Amino acid sequence: MVNPHDRAILRDLARRVADIAHLPEMIARIREWRRHNRLRPGRPLILVFPEGSWAELLTGDMLTCEEDHARRLEWDLRSRMYTFEHFQTDNVVVGEWLVGKAVGSTGWGLAAQHKPSTAARGAWAFDPVINEPADLKKLHFPEVTYDEAAGPRAVEQYEELFGDILNVRLVGIQHISFHLMNLYTGWRGLQQVLMDMYAEPQMLHDAMAFLEEGHRRLVQQYVDLNLLELNNDNTYHNSGGNGWTDELPPPGHDPRRVRLCDMWGSAEAQEMSEVSPEQHHEFSMQYEMRLLEPFGLTGYGCCENLSRKLDDVLRIPHIRRISMSPFAGVDRGAAGLGSRAIFSWKPHPSHLVGRFDAERLRRYIQHTVDVCAEHGCVLEMILKDTHTCEHHPERFDAWTQVARAVVEECGAPA
Repeated sequence: MVNPHDRAILRDLARRVADIAHLPEMIARIREWRRHNRLRPGRPLILVFPEGSWAELLTGDMLTCEEDHARRLEWDLRSRMYTFEHFQTDNVVVGEWLVGKAVGSTGWGLAAQHKPSTAARGAWAFDPVINEPADLKKLHFPEVTYDEAAGPRAVEQYEELFGDILNVRLVGIQHISFHLMNLYTGWRGLQQVLMDMYAEPQMLHDAMAFLEEGHRRLVQQYVDLNLLELNNDNTYHNSGGNGWTDELPPPGHDPRRVRLCDMWGSAEAQEMSEVSPEQHHEFSMQYEMRLLEPFGLTGYGCCENLSRKLDDVLRIPHIRRISMSPFAGVDRGAAGLGSRAIFSWKPHPSHLVGRFDAERLRRYIQHTVDVCAEHGCVLEMILKDTHTCEHHPERFDAWTQVARAVVEECGAPA
């Protein structure tokens, strides 16, 4: 699988990751997440996902493996180490190597088309492939594909590489999140969808109904093929939280066959950010609500502003985590949410570009912490969507130091 030189490097890194994962601090972090995800009072928790900025934090010249495949494995292990060694957060490092089952699908019959940008890392433009109601007939429901033999073969290879160090585990579908509007705007175009709310509302409803049914069938195929996996662990959930909880699975769980009620599920509709609460519910949320109903716990939102739409969001079945984007009104959101679900705050990533102003950042974070404390919110802050730190990786370290100082000064609510 890898040459002797790369094998020695990977095994050394795996040992370091395993050592970190077994620290008492990691056990304490997991315990805190279980408390937090149950909506019990405690200090706000912090997560950091550098995303686009990883290219500036963990650069290619920091990798020492020779072969491309080994370098990808090395990057995974080093990123876990970097997170622990640099960020004063509540990110959990686990001593596992997960191998996903070989699951795919036949698709929906149409592929989104884009007009590329002429600028490096620039924004593309939509190139619609659905232009009239008749084009909806080009869509079909996806069928799941599953290569049952591929997963165990991969597990065997990773077991041979570092199975004596990390827990190598074959896993099925752990992250289920519905992105109906994202999918449809990819085919129809965002501007066209917004216009359709006025000019072609029936076409839009027909499309959303089709996508709701298609996703329901897709999930049912996962159930029928016994592909679902528990996600009450470090699995990424909603738009940044994790799934650590002792509330799932509920009584009646059979470890040989996971049910939807044993899992977290989530949805989002960022494209609806600037439409009214009534339109958001009519054209998107009502369809997502029905898809989320079977899950044990649910989350909603990503980068859309939900602070003025909480009356509808709180009606989502089993809602537990609600995203409060950088564009949400913190004061309004905290007052409307209270302790009924996790206030999953996404601080603005712009603090990582330009001149880094630690005092300004402290005031910014302090305001959210104070407002959430006033309204009894269960607060988590998740720094993500960071496309660049302008090649100043130390800004991430400083950001987490400021955030940690603020939450520790505030103490745990009574």
